[in-house]
Amino acid sequence: MKSSEVRRSFIEFFKGKEHREVPSAPVIPHGDPTLLFTNAGMNQFKDVFLATGARPYTRAVDTQKCIRASGKHNDLEDVGRDTYHHTFFEMLGNWSFGDYYKEEAIAWAWELLVDVWGLSVERLHATVFETDDESYEIWKKYLPESRIHRCGAKDNFWEMGATGPCGPCSEIHYDRTPDLSGAKLVNAGVQEVIEIWNLVFMQFNRMPDGELKPLDKRHVDTGMGFERICAILQNQTSNYDTDIFAPLLQRLSELSGRVYKHDLDDPDSTAMRVIADHIRTLSFAIADGALPGNTGRGYVLRRILRRAARYARNLGFNEPLMFKLVGVLSDQMGEVFPELVQQREMIERVVRSEEESFLQTLERGLERFDEIVNNLRAAGAEELVVPGADAFQLYDTFGFPLDLTELIARERGIGVDQAGFDEHMAQQKARSREARKVHHQEVDVPVLDVKTAFVGYERESAESEVLYAEENRVVLAETPFYAESGGQVSDTGIITMGGEEYNVVDVRKSGDAIVHIIDGEVEALTGSTALARVDRARRAGIRANHSATHLLHEALRRVLGDHIKQEGSLVHPDYLRFDFPHFEKPNAADLNRIEEMVNAKIREFIPVVTRELPIDEARDIPGVRMFFGDKYGDSVRVVTIDDSYSIEFCGGTHVANTSEIGLFKITGESSIAAGVRRLEAVSGVGVQQFISGLERSLTKEKSTVEELQGKIREMQKEIDKHRAAELAGGVDDYIKQAKNHGDIRIVAQRVAADSMDQLKNLGDELRAALATRGIGLLALEIDGKAQLVCVVTDDLKKQYPAGKLVGIAAKALGGGGGGKPHMATAGGKDLDKLDEVLAGFVDTVAGFGS
Repeated sequence: MKSSEVRRSFIEFFKGKEHREVPSAPVIPHGDPTLLFTNAGMNQFKDVFLATGARPYTRAVDTQKCIRASGKHNDLEDVGRDTYHHTFFEMLGNWSFGDYYKEEAIAWAWELLVDVWGLSVERLHATVFETDDESYEIWKKYLPESRIHRCGAKDNFWEMGATGPCGPCSEIHYDRTPDLSGAKLVNAGVQEVIEIWNLVFMQFNRMPDGELKPLDKRHVDTGMGFERICAILQNQTSNYDTDIFAPLLQRLSELSGRVYKHDLDDPDSTAMRVIADHIRTLSFAIADGALPGNTGRGYVLRRILRRAARYARNLGFNEPLMFKLVGVLSDQMGEVFPELVQQREMIERVVRSEEESFLQTLERGLERFDEIVNNLRAAGAEELVVPGADAFQLYDTFGFPLDLTELIARERGIGVDQAGFDEHMAQQKARSREARKVHHQEVDVPVLDVKTAFVGYERESAESEVLYAEENRVVLAETPFYAESGGQVSDTGIITMGGEEYNVVDVRKSGDAIVHIIDGEVEALTGSTALARVDRARRAGIRANHSATHLLHEALRRVLGDHIKQEGSLVHPDYLRFDFPHFEKPNAADLNRIEEMVNAKIREFIPVVTRELPIDEARDIPGVRMFFGDKYGDSVRVVTIDDSYSIEFCGGTHVANTSEIGLFKITGESSIAAGVRRLEAVSGVGVQQFISGLERSLTKEKSTVEELQGKIREMQKEIDKHRAAELAGGVDDYIKQAKNHGDIRIVAQRVAADSMDQLKNLGDELRAALATRGIGLLALEIDGKAQLVCVVTDDLKKQYPAGKLVGIAAKALGGGGGGKPHMATAGGKDLDKLDEVLAGFVDTVAGFGS
């Protein structure tokens, strides 16, 4: 049974049981900052289990993409060294949200495994929680009691966290032992008896004091290891021997010239298994919007890639390899997960770039590791342990994650001082925090048991009751002032109370209260009426820049790729800032396209529509965008700028029509972290201010331009002089490497000059050094093309004119050229043949002379 048939069979089986087929959630969990990666099928339904959300169906089935490479669920060190652990895997699951329960879940699991897929009944075991008599009794209908095992909470009680929904679970295990003696190996973590399906019965809510209270609704949450069940159905003892991994392993064998063996002790085969697993993790994570970096999930991906790169080196690769596997994976799994096809080019470019970057330091890092080990041996240490300081240097200088250092050390029977490494890492983080400190006066905002209604979407002023007033803090029952949120800065303005005007310099949220920070102190006016007025001109600038940010977000996505998402933003009255993941600096042409796309939308006079919608309805809007880490309530504001262009969840203030933005101009682009870029821009009045600033700068600098240009010319002359001397110093070596045709010395060299002028000057130097009976052909690569200079000493120029010789050489390169008998130049576009032309130049001279 092919893996594709297994996946489809599972889904169709449960669709036949009235389950809704739902798509896999991304492996980057949207809206859940508690997770780096989606690590289980239940992640996308967490809000249902917590009773903070609902679905329009009560039964669901899916295959969920999962990554387990960090935190509690971390299988990284087992990958490739056993038969069934992976950093990326699929989890087949069926779900009941307050609908069916244990009886149906167990019965259907048995029906699928035994009646549909035909698994041997004698090889199946079930585990239940030690006090779950209900599940035990149900299983007795299908299995003898000798193959029903009561287990403790460690294995058979599932909990979302320290508090919250939880309940007993029942696992199904498959016995691979030849004599069916696997009863004692259940839950032993060995491949001979392996867990294939976990049925979780959520029936309790764990309270802070540890008490278990029954839930109002009971749920079923199941997860089956797709790779594991495929191995069983394909009669394989290893997941890596299934058709899931076969295409990747076959391609690795072709590229490396080494045979893959079904042997856990074979180093080459272990390396291939690791690489095959890791490219799946990297490809799916990048396709869903993550990029390798220095923190969080980005660092996990970088660790995985560098670990794979080290194993690739064990296979003999000293150049990027991983990116060559992306197409294999895309062809194999793209039908089920089309994001692999859509993002293939992006994935290849990111992976290749990361590989190239790490390979530059890998060799030096390995040399440093050898030095460390040699020093330990020279010191006569009884037990070889890499000191924490050295392990940290490998991390800090050469980019070796600790687990990579441990891997290399383990291969050589050496330990690593992890505690010492951790101490050095903590010291570096402390220094970094100290360096980042920004000294400013904090405003203490207390938690207040009052509630403010925000009316700033509709109004820019409001009369309202003063609920709280103390020192420089004021809280009103209603306010038009926006408190900083979602990247949009706070409003400023004036509050009038008791006949006095107070300048509002900042606005903060405190629970349900909106706290106005004023310039000065306010007298106690609680219960009185205040007039709150927002600075309208400032608000107008904020609105324009916020709507422009939405236009920019979509333009970035359309020009640079679907991986673009908001990593951070700042909406200020004078400018805007937008941070996004991208693996390289956008070129000028792309930035121009982005800028023009935004301005085109501004010129289209598009209404900016904001709607308050229930969260479930809003999520179902085609093309709507949410932001990572944001938490949403039962209802959300959706901002739409053309149904086919930009639709985002957003609580900020916006213009009514794109024409109010006026004009948009990108003012800066930079890198702010590994894999994260930042764009800065202005709109409306800000564009005019930007242009005025440029004019002032130009006027100020105009007087010094000629002076600076003169200095630059002088410096360039000095640089050229030194460069010419440096190149001329190599002429003697060129002559030493000359080949002979009779008594004629022939030099043919590729040189590292910077320009054609330098190449010709070097030709003069070579000709002078040869003096007599000499011919030279010097070559240079410029802009992807070959440039040639041929020189001939005076005594040979009639018999071997340089113009003729260089023409022959250039013709072989798909070009042409000529010149005087003693010196001539030429060029050719076929750069791949340059070395061949240089190597055969002696024959060219010999043939010409004959």
